[in-house]
Amino acid sequence: MSDSPISYLPTSGLTYDPNDPLYFDADALQQEITRVFEVCHGCRMCFKYCDTFPDLFAFIDERHEGDVRKLTGEETAKVLDECFQCKLCEVQCPYTPRDGHEFQLDFPKLVGRYRAQRVQRQGLPLRERVLGNPDGTAAVARASFGLANVMNRNAAHRWFMEKLLGIHRDKLLPDFAPKTFERWADGQGRLDGAPGGEVALFQTCFVQHNEPQIGRDTVEVLERNQVDVRCVRGLECCGMPAWESGDLEGLRKHAKANLDRLEPYVEAGAKVVVINPTCSMMLRREYPELVAPEDRARAEKLAAATQDPSEFLWSIRNEERFSKLPEESEGPRIAYHAPCHLRAQGVGFKGRDVMKKALGAKMGTVMECCGHDGTFAMKVEGFEPSQRVGKRAFDGMIEGGGEVWSTDCPLAALQFEQHAGRKPMHPMTIMAKSYRGESLTGTKLLPPPRTEEEQT
Repeated sequence: MSDSPISYLPTSGLTYDPNDPLYFDADALQQEITRVFEVCHGCRMCFKYCDTFPDLFAFIDERHEGDVRKLTGEETAKVLDECFQCKLCEVQCPYTPRDGHEFQLDFPKLVGRYRAQRVQRQGLPLRERVLGNPDGTAAVARASFGLANVMNRNAAHRWFMEKLLGIHRDKLLPDFAPKTFERWADGQGRLDGAPGGEVALFQTCFVQHNEPQIGRDTVEVLERNQVDVRCVRGLECCGMPAWESGDLEGLRKHAKANLDRLEPYVEAGAKVVVINPTCSMMLRREYPELVAPEDRARAEKLAAATQDPSEFLWSIRNEERFSKLPEESEGPRIAYHAPCHLRAQGVGFKGRDVMKKALGAKMGTVMECCGHDGTFAMKVEGFEPSQRVGKRAFDGMIEGGGEVWSTDCPLAALQFEQHAGRKPMHPMTIMAKSYRGESLTGTKLLPPPRTEEEQT
């Protein structure tokens, strides 16, 4: 083993493009893992986001006398598997391609490459196949006519799920709605119109299957602001649940289907408004680099057209059609959680800003990660770390003292509901309820979570 210093500059193995044959070269990947670990070990800025970096630093310092080249394959796998793709390390890192830095470091993409290689070698385990296909899971659940929701609250069934699939028995899971968002939109005559309008709505699989009311509220808010919004038939999951385990082909399948359905709207000049920040991040930042070569050009066009609902509303805030409550109205006090995947897109906190402008709300902001991050908090190995990582966010929302809690991320809302005792509402739901003159303070309040001593 060489004792020469490890250069921080990119190795010949650097690529984040899965269309590059080098992407699946194991030796090329190892060169980059060693280099990136060395850079992170020297920097240490990202010590607080997850267990990845503390464990990396501990392995190098306490086991290997500061030599990153001595890390074992098992230690490397542990470090990379502890990443749950919150993206905050990339947001904070000063050495990224986004910043044009010569080190060209993107830790989340390194993890994605590692997992894609592992799937290529070993295939997908059962749990990853189930969690990576939320549309399929929802179809099965809906066929049970509500039994799936009952069983997801049954201790014996949850024990069985944990043993079979590795989904933690105590994780609060979302209910499946009896009527999808698309079925509602179809009943309203909102599907199958000619492509066009200002906005094509990408409701996301969570809104489609679990909380369609968020989608209905989004449509109502956009139309209250005189936006011509169109619903699109046949949209699929954005592909993030597949990609977070390294299933590139699963991601590409979903991406191709969504591109086929959204391309006519993009070509007609519509913005694609995506309700869930994880999904808008996928369409805006991940599709252009991860889709099949023949889909790349149209993925880039879709990315340029993608916006968050609040981001779109903020863009028309100075137009006469922008709908605000009367100035004499007493705005609510709202504790707002900024989702990690919205921060990763670099568009600011428009959910917070638009509620302040439209409703006269008094806002407090929490920017800490809640720890849910896709399916991570659902897994046996992720449930406890997700609570530990999220504690700063839970405490921040509680200490903020808002009458109402809000977050743009429906999965973050589940995490707060379980571990902080209150479920935040989506900004579009808060705005819709405010436009309708409904109370905002009827959010569900749960008992405080039990301590580990009480649970035992």
